[in-house]
Formats: sequence, structure tokens, C-alpha cells
Amino acid sequence: MNSEFTIAVHSLVYLAHLPENMASSEMIAINVGTHSARVRKVMSGLRRSGYVDTREGSGGGYRLTIDPSVVTLADVYRVMAQGSLIPSWCSGDPGMECVVGSNMNQVMFRIFCEAEKQLESHFSHTTIQDVLGQIHACE
Repeated sequence: MNSEFTIAVHSLVYLAHLPENMASSEMIAINVGTHSARVRKVMSGLRRSGYVDTREGSGGGYRLTIDPSVVTLADVYRVMAQGSLIPSWCSGDPGMECVVGSNMNQVMFRIFCEAEKQLESHFSHTTIQDVLGQIHACE
């Protein structure tokens, strides 16, 4: 799992929380607790996917364009982090004579793919609005 997913969810929930559903990257960065350049990178991916739009100039920023009661964490995961559970390197070598060494990469890849499917399934039951509701319940 990468931190871009967490930043994306936090940003979408924050925008859903705001009365105008709009905030600058600086406002979002302060709320998330990270640098505004990092927020802009994440928001760029959300903009390309149609989750947010931008308005230039004074009073501009990012505006939520989705219904937070419809978009799930699985949707955001697919945009921001799909494939991140699968390690970039796996032990073993398919050319080895040892049955363990020659098959470990293939077996671990299948295991990670299944884990990612289960994670997406779990995330599909939680919307951005649900997360906001859980936050309000903390008050």
C-alpha cells in the first residue's frame, strides 16, 4: 500500500466535508500533514480520473466532482495504488532445479494478487461519505 492512496482518501473526505467542496493544495496539505507539492501530485491523479476539478486564480483550488456517497475506497485504490501490494522483487529463479526456488516467484505472485482482490473487495463496501461519517462519529 502506498501513501498516495491515504492522501487521496484524506483529500476527498476533506473536500466532501467542506461546505463549498473546494480547497487549495495548501489547505489540503495542512489538513493531511504533508507538503503541498505532494498533494498536487496526488490531486493530479484524482483530476485525471474525474474525481476533482481545478479552478485557477484567487479563490481557486480543487473542487470535488464526485458524489461521496457513491465513490468507494476501492475506486480510489484502483486509481492511486492498484498493484502496490505486489512486491517489485520476489525470491527464487524459474531456471533453478529446486522445486521451491523455481516456483516461489509464481506462487507468491498469485498469493499477492489474491490478497489485492480481497483488499479491493473490502474497500468496495466503504464510500468516501462513510469515512466522513466515521470521522463525525469521533466528535
